[in-house]
Amino acid sequence: MDDWFSREFWQVFWASLVPLTELRGSIPLGIGLYKLSPLVTLVAAVLGSLVPVTLVLLFLEPVTRWLRRVSRPLDRFFAWLFAHTYHRHPASFERWGSLGLLLYVAITVPPTGGWSAAILAYLLGIKFWPAFINILLGIIISGAIVTAITLGGVWVFSH
Repeated sequence: MDDWFSREFWQVFWASLVPLTELRGSIPLGIGLYKLSPLVTLVAAVLGSLVPVTLVLLFLEPVTRWLRRVSRPLDRFFAWLFAHTYHRHPASFERWGSLGLLLYVAITVPPTGGWSAAILAYLLGIKFWPAFINILLGIIISGAIVTAITLGGVWVFSH
């Protein structure tokens, strides 16, 4: 019980905020280096991963809208980015809807984490709650997979 909200818990939490590695890097850190319990590590990593997801889902649209208003080059860039993203991903997301975000995050390979899923949700016009819930579930599934792989690796190297 001492692991909950310990210094190591918070280090795993903060490590989960980092784009690309997210919980794929923080779970091995918590279990392998800090010797936290798998459950404590998973909770810290999931909570840490949700912070940027929530911020991106809430604030990317107003910030982008403001940048497009104040800068013509940025307006052209975002117009290109939205068109490029929509033409690249629409078939899978039209078929799966926001559930596609869950699958996208759950596959557990860079760069398919919460950060990129939140950005993709914005670019494809997926509303906050469907995006948040599906990204959360994808993060939990991905975290369980990474935890199992990490525990397997720890077991192999300790025998």
